[in-house]
Amino acid sequence: MTTTTPAPHPLDNPGHSSLNGPHAHFAERRGRVARYPVDVSPWLALPDDAGPEDWADLAALAGPGGELALAAIDPALPPGWEATFSIPGVQMTGEAVQGAHDEEAVRLGPADVPEMLDLVARTRPGPFLDRTHELGTYLGIRREGVLVAMAGERLHPPGWTEISAVCTDPAHRGQGLARRLVDAVAAGIRDRGEIPCLHGSASNTGAIRLYEQMGFVLRRTTVFRGVRAPATVPGATRTPTTTG
Repeated sequence: MTTTTPAPHPLDNPGHSSLNGPHAHFAERRGRVARYPVDVSPWLALPDDAGPEDWADLAALAGPGGELALAAIDPALPPGWEATFSIPGVQMTGEAVQGAHDEEAVRLGPADVPEMLDLVARTRPGPFLDRTHELGTYLGIRREGVLVAMAGERLHPPGWTEISAVCTDPAHRGQGLARRLVDAVAAGIRDRGEIPCLHGSASNTGAIRLYEQMGFVLRRTTVFRGVRAPATVPGATRTPTTTG
């Protein structure tokens, strides 16, 4: 009797799924590993069966002693690699979330980046860099012309889009702005025929409760890790390539 192994779910290794799928045009590659440009996202693509050569290629991409972030995967580190942080997290999916467009939500672009970075610095929703807005649609709400809340799209595994950078200025919390923006971003994802998903810190129980109220469900617990490459990278001989 022949048995077949089920194909991996795109969310099992979302960075790998994204950089080898809809976000392939962002990928900086070396062998089987890839990363986003450093001003776009810290996340990377590491195959599930990564071996010594893959880790050497990843170290070459990072540079001697370079730090990288692993998105919702927790591989055993080979000798010479150092863990720099480990944050317990959750992965949630929104199969039942349809979202709702919001007339007050405005699309944010390159001209809004200074305000977006300022809001992120004050609210710390997670990694957001100078070009993160290029990963997908980012929406914001303004009060008297000032950006006070935003949410947008980050990782993009096939058939799924991650909602990220959900944040509200402390002076404007309690008004339901985050919920409205998550709904608006989710509606745009649904318009493309995709399903919204979320990652978050397991300790952020308030946000998790909000997402559950909106219809998101826990798919799995996970971990977000920072790792530092060795100071020397023996055996990494392939030439890096950039897609797109």
